[in-house]
Amino acid sequence: MALKRGLSSVRVPSNRSSGSRLPIAILVFFSVLTPLVFFVGRGLCISDQNSIQSDFSKQNVDWRERLALQSIKNLFTKEVVDVVTTSTADLRPLNLDSFRKGNLSASWKVVGVETSVQDNAISKRESFYMVIYFSVKCMHNALCKISLILTCLFHADDHSHDTPSKILRRQLRDNRREKRATELVKQDEKVTVKLENAAIERSKAVDSAVLGKYNLWRRENENVNSDSTVHLMRDQIIMAKVYVSIAKSKNKLDLQQELQIRLKEIQQALVESTADSGLPHSASEKIKEMGKVLSKAREQLFDCKLVTGKLRAMLQTSEEEVRRLKKQSMFLSQLAAKTIPYSIHCLSLRLTIQYYLLPQEKRKFPRSENLENPNFYHYALFSDNVLAASVVVNSTIMNAKDPSKHVFHLVTNKLNFGAMNMWFLLNPPGKATIHVENVDEFKWLNSSYSPVLRQLETASMKEYYFKADHPTVSGSSNMKYRNPKYLSMLNHLRFYLPQVYPKLDKILFLDDDIVVQKDLTGLWSVDLHGKVNGAVETCGQSFHRFDKYLNFSNHHISRNFDPNACGWAYGMNMFDLKVWKKNDITGIYHKWQNMNEDRALWKLGTLPPGLITFYGLTHPLEKSWHVLGLGYNPSVDKKEIEHAAVIHYNGNMKPWLDLAMTKYRPYWTKYVKYDHHYLRSCNLSE
Repeated sequence: MALKRGLSSVRVPSNRSSGSRLPIAILVFFSVLTPLVFFVGRGLCISDQNSIQSDFSKQNVDWRERLALQSIKNLFTKEVVDVVTTSTADLRPLNLDSFRKGNLSASWKVVGVETSVQDNAISKRESFYMVIYFSVKCMHNALCKISLILTCLFHADDHSHDTPSKILRRQLRDNRREKRATELVKQDEKVTVKLENAAIERSKAVDSAVLGKYNLWRRENENVNSDSTVHLMRDQIIMAKVYVSIAKSKNKLDLQQELQIRLKEIQQALVESTADSGLPHSASEKIKEMGKVLSKAREQLFDCKLVTGKLRAMLQTSEEEVRRLKKQSMFLSQLAAKTIPYSIHCLSLRLTIQYYLLPQEKRKFPRSENLENPNFYHYALFSDNVLAASVVVNSTIMNAKDPSKHVFHLVTNKLNFGAMNMWFLLNPPGKATIHVENVDEFKWLNSSYSPVLRQLETASMKEYYFKADHPTVSGSSNMKYRNPKYLSMLNHLRFYLPQVYPKLDKILFLDDDIVVQKDLTGLWSVDLHGKVNGAVETCGQSFHRFDKYLNFSNHHISRNFDPNACGWAYGMNMFDLKVWKKNDITGIYHKWQNMNEDRALWKLGTLPPGLITFYGLTHPLEKSWHVLGLGYNPSVDKKEIEHAAVIHYNGNMKPWLDLAMTKYRPYWTKYVKYDHHYLRSCNLSE
């Protein structure tokens, strides 16, 4: 303190003051410069060391790069590795934006590999290539950069946590699935071709006119995969109708209108198509549009209870419609089967006119003396069909060993009497004898004698026939019993053979829908063992037995007949008229016919009363004498037909009708004289 005070009190001159500052400046200079020199020298030394270490590190990185490339070659195909290694030559510095924008060089494109980028999104395959590229080319940089690139890259994809190995496995799985799908498609195509070939083979064995036993709904004819598109469209129609009804009830008018539009489109597509092959090309689009509308309707209108109720109502309506159509179909089929075709009606009219223009002396047939000769072979034929009767007579004569000993007794009605006479006057049956009678001229056959005639005149019978749709009429639903032939006595005349031919001992009864293929004279030598009727039995297991024709709930039937008794067929029957008279067969027929006035024992027809009348009095003939079923059964054995003496077109498909089965028709047409000028003038042809 004294020194300080002393100094401060002494006055120093100015030249001494400047000289004392120099040592202080030198001291400051060395205190700053010395650390600077030290650090600069140290930095140079460190730089040299870093240069040496850099060379060593570069060699180390090159070794690791080669190792990584070798590992990648083991993991990936040569195609992928080539893409990575050749891409750097023509690529500018890679970044994420270049991949997002699709700015890829041609070296990235591989044959068979899709590399396009759509909607500004990186494809999985390109992302996979980027990972490979950066993992190889950027390995000499910090590992954090690669991690950053990988993180950014895979966050741009849908699978943010997928690794290259996972992507590869996914690709392999996709490839396997595609391969498996291709194999399944090929298998399905093979199965489809196999089913089509099988269907073609089956169709070759089916006749185009088969209408009997063949049934589309048989299990062996099922194909669960056939016409699936048509079935889908029909299902859509059903559901659309349901939702249209619901939309209307809920006042959803816009939706109702949209459903109706789509419904109309689907229905139009199905108008002329019953199979997938016949659908128009636009069907798939219509199905999609209908599906969208149905989905919309389901979201807005679906109510399980309500939908179930609508479907049940539709089912009931459909069932009623099916019943109505079946009844209509049965009526039309009966109408087609029993109505005389125009061409045959034309033939009858022309022949009738020609007959009544003939003088009386030219209307007689020759050899009338043979009509009651018991040593000849006599045939009874009752028909109102000129063409059918001509076939029966022609086929019998052409296959007879001695036609001169054959006598044909034809009975027809007043309407066709002239035509029947004129045809056989113009076309005489060779040396055979023929005679035509009119049933209306049988004065003994009247309502006081015949119960059938009396019943046909009653009000209940007229109501049954002429008011068939009346709800109170019993049995009105069964249209086949409302047949016009049951009103004709020609059908019932078979029960009066001894009265019609009192001087004959035996007679062969023939229907007009049969064809004779062999000489029938052997039937007169068959021993009937005291029975009245010789006929071919028709029973097979439970089919065509008595319980099929008779009402066994009635005590008169159940007490007198066996329900399992075998039935037999009309159409070709040998009757012993002597035994007939002895057993009073006509009286038995009258008795049962009187008991059935209310149709409680059997429905209308002649076979049920025939089974009753000749019960225990029928002798079974060999089946080869009479083969039946050509009018309804498409599967009659061809060998049986060819070996049969008589073939019978019993059923609705008569050979003179358009609905006849084509494969059976030639057996009948070969006995028709289609070159006759009357047939040509009425357009009758094969």
